[in-house]
Amino acid sequence: MPAFWVGIDSGKRAHHCVVIDQTGTVLLSKRVENDENELLALIAMVAEIAAGGEVCWATDLNAGGAALLIELLAAHAQQMLYIPGRIVHHAAATYRGDGKTDAKDARIIADQARMRTDLQPVRGADQISVDLRLLTARRTDLICDRVRAINRLRATLLEYFPALERAFDYSKKAPLILLGGYQTPEGIRRTGLTRLTGWLRKRGCRNSAKMAEKALMAANSQHTVLPTQTTGSALVVRLAEQISTLDEEIAATDAQITELFRQHHSADILLTMPGFGPVLAATFLANIGGNLDAFDSVDRLASVAGLAPVPRDSGRISGNLHRPRRFNRRLLRTCYLAALSSLKNSSASRTYYDRKRGEGKSHKQALIALARRRINVLWAMLRDHTTYQEPIPRVRAQAA
Repeated sequence: MPAFWVGIDSGKRAHHCVVIDQTGTVLLSKRVENDENELLALIAMVAEIAAGGEVCWATDLNAGGAALLIELLAAHAQQMLYIPGRIVHHAAATYRGDGKTDAKDARIIADQARMRTDLQPVRGADQISVDLRLLTARRTDLICDRVRAINRLRATLLEYFPALERAFDYSKKAPLILLGGYQTPEGIRRTGLTRLTGWLRKRGCRNSAKMAEKALMAANSQHTVLPTQTTGSALVVRLAEQISTLDEEIAATDAQITELFRQHHSADILLTMPGFGPVLAATFLANIGGNLDAFDSVDRLASVAGLAPVPRDSGRISGNLHRPRRFNRRLLRTCYLAALSSLKNSSASRTYYDRKRGEGKSHKQALIALARRRINVLWAMLRDHTTYQEPIPRVRAQAA
């Protein structure tokens, strides 16, 4: 049982530290800059206060601004717990006073660490999963930027050339190449079908003749010049270039993720699971810390992934299950997309999904149920270091 608890209200530039003893008495309340020398001085100060007694640290961040502090505490063999900010927010309502300060939050964090026994320790991840977490987060940002740019491109085309906007799928490469050279109806009409086809073919566009025909058809359907055309066409060129640049960066990031992921000892195991490619498998590893050490059971992993329903019973109402409010959304998205992809190449996944749909579940509910079932399989695979084996259908087994 620790004799002292240290609560850290973490921030980007500075942290606030509060030390309490077993009675909850505040022994130290101090603001510390997020600097190595300052943090080392804080650790030494807390050790001097404890005078050989056991110390337990607690923080409301397990990455980001608290990364340096966590690494220094791990280097000094200090016990550290993680208290999510949502818990601190709700716990604050049970303490006296309506004001909110960093000192009060740090005091609450320390006090919650003193009273609660269900808090999870901060566990370090292996180097590969740490790097994958950064790369997959960057990839998510790039994908969001790409979607935003495509939507802006379409919105701009609608301002002056709606026929061309609905003619192509601008998430593909060839339509972006077309917009790099021709963005207005009169420009496409002036070029003509033959020259436009040759121009597209020279730049490596597939089905260049069909594309040129669709572009010319869109141009012939509009002869009115809108007042937004001059500025809009210039913006379209820039947006098309931006999307192409993002595509190149996403491809380079995917290659880097794949190369790094294949160096992990669980890479070959995860890739045998239907629905998991290198990027999704790498995202899964990044969000679990590279191994199962952070989870006591498969139910805990499912809960963190948001795949385990929680009860909300009250009085005579029972069996009222809902999705938990606190879960890892990136992990949930990864498991959901992998389950969706597995329907294409796994008969077991398709059979289970169809059974849930037959029970009256919606598409989304059936996929979440499938993802929860696959978590059990993934847990067993990583625990036993075995690859996935597609189960034999019951009918075939009886026939054999």
